[in-house]
Amino acid sequence: MLNVGLVLFCIVSSIAQVDSVQAKPEGLDTLAAIKFFESKGLKVDSCVNLKLYFEIYKWLDTPYRYGGETAKGIDCSGFCNKMYQAVYGKTLEGGSRDIFTKVKPIPVKLAEEGDLLFFKIWKGQISHVGIYLQGRKFAHATTQAGVIISDLDEAYYKKYFFKAGRLK
Repeated sequence: MLNVGLVLFCIVSSIAQVDSVQAKPEGLDTLAAIKFFESKGLKVDSCVNLKLYFEIYKWLDTPYRYGGETAKGIDCSGFCNKMYQAVYGKTLEGGSRDIFTKVKPIPVKLAEEGDLLFFKIWKGQISHVGIYLQGRKFAHATTQAGVIISDLDEAYYKKYFFKAGRLK
């Protein structure tokens, strides 16, 4: 059950910790965002970086477009880049293979919110990247459904998962 008091405390704490960048984007329905993530099995009241969740929520259902980086269409690396720019003030350049060269590989069991997940889907090469959340859930831009939340234990992602990585 959603503990509203604890969630509100988490929101206020997260907003207070952010310097000049808003943790709660203008016009964001925070209660709807919290309910959405809770419905996906994510414990928002124990998250480390609520700003990451709010930023992902803004992009949910954005359609996929190869090379895209706008609300009209975005690909997996463009999505990760947008999240890193908005949440961490860092730029991830290039595609998923390029981004992989900028991370320190880590065991997936040690992955933390904001770490990156890499998949070898196309011809055995790194061809997809997503952002780890918690409980083996991650956010990413898919060719079929656009920006969504998925689970590493889904058969498809389990089959193609390559490595987790933390930006150096």
